[in-house]
Amino acid sequence: MTLISRVLGFVRDMVLAALFGAGAGMDAFLVAFKIPNFMRRLFAEGAFAQAFVPVVSSTRSQQGDAAVRELIRVVAGTLGIVLIGITILGVLAAPGVIAVFAVGFLDDPVKFAMASDMLRLTFPYLMLISLTALCGGVLNTYGRFAVPAFAPVLLNVCLITAAWLYAPSVHALAAAVLVAGIIQLAFHLPSMAGLGLFVRPRVDFKHSQVRRVLRTMVPIMFGSSVAQINLLLDTILASLLVTGSISWLYFSDRLMEFPLGVFTIAIATVILPRLAARHTQGDSIGFAGTLDWALRLLLVIGLPAAVGLFLLAGPLIATLFQHDAFTANDTLMARASLMAYSLGFLGFSLVKVLTPGFYAREDARTPVRCGVIALVSTMLLNIVLVAVLWLMKFPAIHAGLALGTSLGAFINATLLWRGLRRDGVLQFAPGITSLALRTLLALAVMGLVTVLVAGPLDWWLTSDAWPRVQRLAMVVGAAMASYFAVLLVLGVRPRQLLQSPA
Repeated sequence: MTLISRVLGFVRDMVLAALFGAGAGMDAFLVAFKIPNFMRRLFAEGAFAQAFVPVVSSTRSQQGDAAVRELIRVVAGTLGIVLIGITILGVLAAPGVIAVFAVGFLDDPVKFAMASDMLRLTFPYLMLISLTALCGGVLNTYGRFAVPAFAPVLLNVCLITAAWLYAPSVHALAAAVLVAGIIQLAFHLPSMAGLGLFVRPRVDFKHSQVRRVLRTMVPIMFGSSVAQINLLLDTILASLLVTGSISWLYFSDRLMEFPLGVFTIAIATVILPRLAARHTQGDSIGFAGTLDWALRLLLVIGLPAAVGLFLLAGPLIATLFQHDAFTANDTLMARASLMAYSLGFLGFSLVKVLTPGFYAREDARTPVRCGVIALVSTMLLNIVLVAVLWLMKFPAIHAGLALGTSLGAFINATLLWRGLRRDGVLQFAPGITSLALRTLLALAVMGLVTVLVAGPLDWWLTSDAWPRVQRLAMVVGAAMASYFAVLLVLGVRPRQLLQSPA
């Protein structure tokens, strides 16, 4: 389901690139769309999901479904009233929010006005998607992963429809985001009702379970805000660069997010409730085994994704986005930032997979400390790298932001890794070193095949769309075949890796 969502997300971005390009209107919409998305990751996918799922899991195992229903009732009501207040403030203060997130827009009244108007439409998405995340967290705890994973498809359908019907009006895209939020929330309700968990919300800030969630959520929120502050700084700096910088970073980030969402986030989503259950049961061996399985799977699937993104950055962007309003120069600019992002793919992935190892044990402080150190490091790296590229008169200065973010991800991952090893919960079964060496050998063969079959970048920039699609399919097919063939020859069976621990 996640794969379907991500593929349709590519279709969405191809449509947006072709119909709107990388101009002022798209920059303004992306900022208006990013703001509720930033806060969604902070409240919904960040602090709330990481704090709520372990509580639901332990409540269900220790007290039963009736207690889970009461937990959902008070958490939904309390969270809902808070989100309503935040939404009202965000809509009323839209120009001020834009001034903070995209200070460079202040020099362009038209772009600033467009972004402010669209934010009034997109900001309520935060409330809707946060309540959707509540439902998704409950469904995941009950082993129902399909509906939450499929829900983003609805957002993509709404945006694609609005783009085709109303282009070149970017305001229609903002309205589509609001409509998508309503539909996504409604899509979860039948599944909640089927489990007997569709209950009437009740506001109760003093409820013990609400306080338990809040105690865990507050430090997690601070930790999650680390990444959001970094993204905020990236957007601020990008808004000060040439028009198109925000769009170039967006399209390259979307390509990096594809394998991250299909593989890494899917793994992290699956292991969080399992880790929480193992911790509640006192099963330290099962806890370590789950982390070991996740990291082995990430090693075999994540590394080739990172190498492929780096080597095929130009062909991928040219094939998917270089149509109509999206020019060859846009491809070159987005290619530079995608190559920089791909260098940090493993770091981003490790952070996603290692963090549940702390939150499942209701330890939110360690990820916060690691995140703060990574934040400060990333901010400094971003500023330094942008300045260095500017002094060098490098044409793709925005790539410095992507590179700084990638390096910061590795800093964060290293600190999290050390924390889990220190706590004794990250332990590897025999054979991890051998698996890593065989994977690296297969990657070397895959990389050589990819370069030889892909050919020079100029061909991708000047060819028509259909020949590019055919050749890209051939390159990806040859790369995958060579990689898995070498693994098989070396005795690695990916099918065995896909079998998660009981």
